[in-house]
Amino acid sequence: MADKQFDVLVIGGGPGGYVAAIRAAQLGFKTACAESNPYADPKGEPRLGGTCLNVGCIPSKALLHTSHLFEEAEHSFEGQGIKVSGGVSIEVPTMIGRKNKVVDQLTQGIKGLFKKNKVTFLAGHGSFESAGAAGYVVKVGNETVEAKHVIIATGSKPRHLPGIPVDNKIVCDNVGALDFDSVPKKLGVIGAGVIGLEMGSVWRRLGSEVTVLEALPDFMGFADVDVAKEALKVFTKQGLKIQTGVKIGDTKVSKKGVSIAYTDKDGKEAKLECDRLIVSVGRVPNTDGLNAAAVGLNVNDRGQIVVDGHCKSNLPNVYAVGDVVRGPMLAHKAMEEAVMVAEIIAGQAGHCNLDMVPGVIYTSPEIAWVGKTEQQLKAEGVAYRAGKIPFMANGRALGSGDPTGFVKMLACATTDRILGVHIIGANASELISEAVVAMEFGGASEDLARICHAHPTLSEVVHEAALAVDKRPLHF
Repeated sequence: MADKQFDVLVIGGGPGGYVAAIRAAQLGFKTACAESNPYADPKGEPRLGGTCLNVGCIPSKALLHTSHLFEEAEHSFEGQGIKVSGGVSIEVPTMIGRKNKVVDQLTQGIKGLFKKNKVTFLAGHGSFESAGAAGYVVKVGNETVEAKHVIIATGSKPRHLPGIPVDNKIVCDNVGALDFDSVPKKLGVIGAGVIGLEMGSVWRRLGSEVTVLEALPDFMGFADVDVAKEALKVFTKQGLKIQTGVKIGDTKVSKKGVSIAYTDKDGKEAKLECDRLIVSVGRVPNTDGLNAAAVGLNVNDRGQIVVDGHCKSNLPNVYAVGDVVRGPMLAHKAMEEAVMVAEIIAGQAGHCNLDMVPGVIYTSPEIAWVGKTEQQLKAEGVAYRAGKIPFMANGRALGSGDPTGFVKMLACATTDRILGVHIIGANASELISEAVVAMEFGGASEDLARICHAHPTLSEVVHEAALAVDKRPLHF
């Protein structure tokens, strides 16, 4: 007999896991959530929230906010008539301390949500032991748990490069990059993805000389081509040194820093000397330690749990959500899948449309998108119309002093249905939601063009882009 029995056991307490547990409990299931403690806690207590809350989405945004304020004070205040006597300085320990307080508040908040919704928290890593008629037996810490339904939400971990050992002091992944004790004079970043660009931006704003080395030939090849071109121009102007088509060679690490030999896109050998190095070359699913073979759980050669469109695995009553399955490794995607699975277990019609999951990079300017890029539509032979409006034509953007970027809308040439929206500019992460709602409901560019937008707001640029699809913008 197992020590405890539950209707639903969630393995993993990140965004996918804790949301799955809360929703399952709301639906009347006796629910538990198992989570080990891979993150440093000042009290030594188990921490919920996964990578996102502890060493990802939330702490990075706290540092991005602080560094943005610092850069504004240094370079933008004077132009608006604001004078700061004695100059501006940054206290890195205070900045890191504030970040940690935000993380502590949110992780403790999840414990409160578990208590409110009567979710049992089990401290320990969940590992399958066996499957039987009554459900699955899972080892959690020193006890065994039996559950009829199991939801796997164990997230992902940073991918490291062979020959470049990460100690999170000199050579860092996303964990160490959030906890520098001082501003490095020279910072190297391997990988020009979301994490690399965000962390590079944080420390560049605070005074680091940042060089980003990217293996792929095109900068931000995942983004719409116009957005990628604008982003490269803006980031270069800000001071980020970005090199694409790079092949990393020997890397030597000492107490003084890192020396990286590489070949540039033209085949020329070069070397980067830096005080610290951030390795941000993607993430891999956390499926190690699940003991999947004990129950015959299907895991592919990429370490992902194989699931169908509703996140159901090959085993009855076993589901997986978030970074351990196909699709973008995004916290909000994991949350939507979590709700879907809990509702399907309850016999309801859960829903998660992977085609409508927005992507965001929280640099300055922010970058956000949903749907197809222009190059994807061309490759698929889809006839489309495009509307593109710069923030420079918007009164609110000009008044706030940040008119960088544009909104680009792509719509079907035949039906006018919106196929993709791409934004680079201030508050892009918030503005993209209007596009997501419109597209989820099958909306056309004409629908957004006919909706009244408050004036003056940045959202008017979305409105103008919709009008521009039909070549009738009013303010550009």
